[in-house]
Amino acid sequence: MAIKISDKARQQIDEIRLQEGADKEAALRIGVVGGGCSGLTYQLDFDRQGANAEKNDKAFDVNGVRVVIDMRSFLYLAGTELDYSDGLEGKGFHFVNPNASRTCSCGESFSV
Repeated sequence: MAIKISDKARQQIDEIRLQEGADKEAALRIGVVGGGCSGLTYQLDFDRQGANAEKNDKAFDVNGVRVVIDMRSFLYLAGTELDYSDGLEGKGFHFVNPNASRTCSCGESFSV
């Protein structure tokens, strides 16, 4: 499995889906783009079209969430866990990525 999604993250994804009025069939698109203080940044969005075979997207179900990842991002995300924290150290999604050699203090960017 390319990634894992914690129960807290799944609950928050469902809540955001309702707030945004996203269709229940919309997939969660997870990507990696250039930027951030460490070089690469994670990106989350709802994808109403789903996997695109022309782009060689990977699509699968993780903990009740339909996930779509483009092939380039898939290589950076293998083994990653998406979690959600609402504790004293900050509120939001964070990625536990075993492939990252360095991360920034906010956890939103990384390098390999």
